Amino acid sequence: MTITLHPRGPFSLTAAATFVEGFPGTQAERPPEALRYAWAVDGDWRTVQATLRQQKETVHAKLAGRPAAQLARRAARDLEQMLCLDIDGTGFAALGEHDRVVRTLQQRFPGLRPVLFYTPYEAAAWTIISQRIRMTQAATIKARLANELGEHGAFPAPARLAQLTAPQRGLTARKIDQLRTIAVAAQDGSLTRQRLRAMSYQDGLKHLQQLPGIGPFSAELILIRGVGHPDALPDHDTRLDEAIRRAYNAAENAAIESITDRWRPYRAWVALLLRAWREAETGEIAHGRRSTTHLKPLDA
Repeated sequence: MTITLHPRGPFSLTAAATFVEGFPGTQAERPPEALRYAWAVDGDWRTVQATLRQQKETVHAKLAGRPAAQLARRAARDLEQMLCLDIDGTGFAALGEHDRVVRTLQQRFPGLRPVLFYTPYEAAAWTIISQRIRMTQAATIKARLANELGEHGAFPAPARLAQLTAPQRGLTARKIDQLRTIAVAAQDGSLTRQRLRAMSYQDGLKHLQQLPGIGPFSAELILIRGVGHPDALPDHDTRLDEAIRRAYNAAENAAIESITDRWRPYRAWVALLLRAWREAETGEIAHGRRSTTHLKPLDA
């Protein structure tokens, strides 16, 4: 079965695939000129596998096997949302006409939109797994859980994760308990993208922080990288704050607020480009660095 998606505004599947490859928190394969991954469908939790290809302005996703019509519709919804193709991006290019930094970023990363975790549930699980360890270590643990408990390499559905038992390599007893609680919340419908999108951003933050192990930073990550609010801007992302200050050669908080206000209603999209620029320049994801000393301002 093939699903056809129609992006509104610039979109590059190649840019999305490159972003996925560079982020340890998600797993995907790169067949020639394609992107393939499997995931437990949001709220349904049956696992599907899709192979995506782009032909000019159209994205085609071929689902493996013959999923039932209802499951196929839900998978199509997930694909559209996780690639942010449900958002009209036609106004995003116009931001660069009035902001030299945004224009430079758009030219460096053409067609790149946020690529979300496959579900908010998986994003929440990642925040637990990755706490206080390197991202590469967290990625190894997450991949092992996918291989041992998931299907087709997908992160395990909530019912499987809820059965997680100690000991688990790389996971403390506390993290195991927290992951089980996350899984139960997902089974109860508390972590679906539909439910979280129905809340205001602030209500979503409060809702998520009721879960054990989910603090302000994790809640922001889940809403921005798991739910996909296009205009959300985190308050607790120090790396993003550093990137903004370096890119615009700005130090005053009032100036930063004025700058980010210009990005509306795509603040999360611009923030992604800034993080991609920072990571490309510093190599921090690949090498674990935490330095911005050689980042040169883009507003020049």
